[in-house]
Amino acid sequence: MTTRLAPPLTLEDFLKLPYIEDSPAWEYVDGVAIQKPIPKARHSILQKHLVAEVDGSTTDYTALPELRCTFSGRSIVPDIAVIAWDRIRLSETGEPEDDFTAAPDWIIEILSPGQRVSRVIDNILHCLKHGSKLGWMVDLDDYSVLIFAPQQEPEICRGDRQLKVIDGIQLALTPQQIFVLQYTTPAAWP
Repeated sequence: MTTRLAPPLTLEDFLKLPYIEDSPAWEYVDGVAIQKPIPKARHSILQKHLVAEVDGSTTDYTALPELRCTFSGRSIVPDIAVIAWDRIRLSETGEPEDDFTAAPDWIIEILSPGQRVSRVIDNILHCLKHGSKLGWMVDLDDYSVLIFAPQQEPEICRGDRQLKVIDGIQLALTPQQIFVLQYTTPAAWP
């Protein structure tokens, strides 16, 4: 008996699928469409707070939640994509173009329950290979942040250890402060 596997989906065909922008978003990796898990409350609150923290610490970059980034054969939707303003293409009318076709400068992923760690790391490594300067994988259950940088071994950070950020962002955060953010109101942020 012979089993035939369906041919892999092309990136072009994936981008034409009518449901890929449904919530939660779909990603395209290695010929396969994969739906991200639905974020839970802790994830969403931390994501919201991190976007505000990054945006409040720079005028050169913007932090964008759930932005589709399609580049180098993949289409991914990081929890937070931090991108230099001058890398966002503008239309003839001066508005940002909808499609972002490059790796973000900094990718931040917050693990969701049931999410495969290897897939998250694979996306971060893909971004670093194609121009990202930094990647964070935030683990809510372990209270840790795994830091990825080009040409360096990953670093696990916990407690009051200062987290690496990219040049041009004046942000001083520790994992301890990050995990406190998800339980505080904006007035209490560091």
